[in-house]
Amino acid sequence: MTVHGEREKIPATSKAEAAKALKQFVAGYNKANTTLDPAVNATYETGALHDIDEAITKGGRQVSPNGNPDWDPLELKDARFAIPKQAGWPKFFVADTVSNRNNGHWLVAFTRNGPSEKWKAAYLLLLDKEEVPEFATDADGYAEPVPAKGSGLTVDPGQLAKTYAKYLKTGEGDFAPGPDTDGWREQRTAAANRPGQHTETVDEPYKAPAMALRTKDGGALAFFATYHFQHRTLPAGHTFSLKPALQAVRKGPLKKTNKMTFTTVSEQVVKVPAKDDGGSVVFLDRQGRTTEAKAG
Repeated sequence: MTVHGEREKIPATSKAEAAKALKQFVAGYNKANTTLDPAVNATYETGALHDIDEAITKGGRQVSPNGNPDWDPLELKDARFAIPKQAGWPKFFVADTVSNRNNGHWLVAFTRNGPSEKWKAAYLLLLDKEEVPEFATDADGYAEPVPAKGSGLTVDPGQLAKTYAKYLKTGEGDFAPGPDTDGWREQRTAAANRPGQHTETVDEPYKAPAMALRTKDGGALAFFATYHFQHRTLPAGHTFSLKPALQAVRKGPLKKTNKMTFTTVSEQVVKVPAKDDGGSVVFLDRQGRTTEAKAG
């Protein structure tokens, strides 16, 4: 009997294949941070994570053109895999691992768009042990993916990026207080009109879809990404001087200007409660990086 993965709900992958994907990720991560070659990032990452890490690699090469031979290799151990059954593409799974950096948990979400493609990491967020939720599983131990809409959650995964972008602009939205919600809004308000610089920020959903898995309490753990465009203006007669990390992601010719636009890509992992339970969306981690700087 032939099983059609585009119609039937089948496991996204096997544990053996998931372990292989994680091993490839660690090897790629260490190679990229040793060689500081931005081309390496695309071999093991995709989406927001790729954009963020590629910018970091470019910044590192700007400072150390010959690479970083003193890089302390990353190790990820005690991996647990949350593998959902899914129909159609793309498919995804999540690896919950322990890092040799600080014994914290690194959650890596992998995805691919077809059976002939390589698994690549799309999200990487850092959690404390007590923040890692218990995932809901079926009788065979497979995780439950949460649909983009009609999820029964306070916010559907497919609307998280849009809802967060609106919240950052207006303050409207059911997000729990914290450094990535009301705290970030306060920082941005304070920075908007600092003496000598005016900043206007526009937030938009990232182009890639969110990924979410049901948790045992009926809520979900969700990964999503956003763009944040900062338009900065200096007084007439002043010009921007870019640090190496921003020089590395500069687009267009270098020219004296008092207006710059900086693009930041941000990836987030949040705990979303079930709609019937009430409560707010809680940020567990957010990682971001300026990925583009251009005049105007």
